[in-house]
Amino acid sequence: MDAEAAKFIAKAVAMGVGAIGPGLGIGLIGAKAMEAIGRNPEATGKLFVPMLLGMAFAEAIAIYALVVSFTL
Repeated sequence: MDAEAAKFIAKAVAMGVGAIGPGLGIGLIGAKAMEAIGRNPEATGKLFVPMLLGMAFAEAIAIYALVVSFTL
């Protein structure tokens, strides 16, 4: 295997592994927020902004993985 092929494989692995955690995190955040809203619909306003912030922070980790894969 030459160096160029190894570089492409490393980029693919970095993006794949870097997307697993944020994907699971965003899914769990959304699921728990919907569960909380289902239990207490009046809390929708209080849950929406923290839910979006949590999703944004989880997505930032995926963006870091993307940047790392570009720099390889």
